[in-house]
Amino acid sequence: MSFDWNLLSVSFITVFLSELGDKSQLAAIALGGSSSSPKAVFLGTASALVFASFLGVLLGEGTAQILPTQIVKGAAAIGFALLAIRLLWPDGKTDG
Repeated sequence: MSFDWNLLSVSFITVFLSELGDKSQLAAIALGGSSSSPKAVFLGTASALVFASFLGVLLGEGTAQILPTQIVKGAAAIGFALLAIRLLWPDGKTDG
């Protein structure tokens, strides 16, 4: 059984870049800044990210066993596109 170092690199870079400035990072900043134990905040936030990633991988693996890979990739692409459109779509609220 060989290990796919390229996939590891792509996964790391993708998740790392997507988490920069994310709500979870902002929460970690707030917790770390107001805590007397930054190590506990680090361990809590890191383990939460690991667990969420684990669930995502399990869901992806299970879905890929049921559906063809192209459909899984297509659904993910459509989901990301819908999120991007929603972020760009005005919500009718005014700033100020």
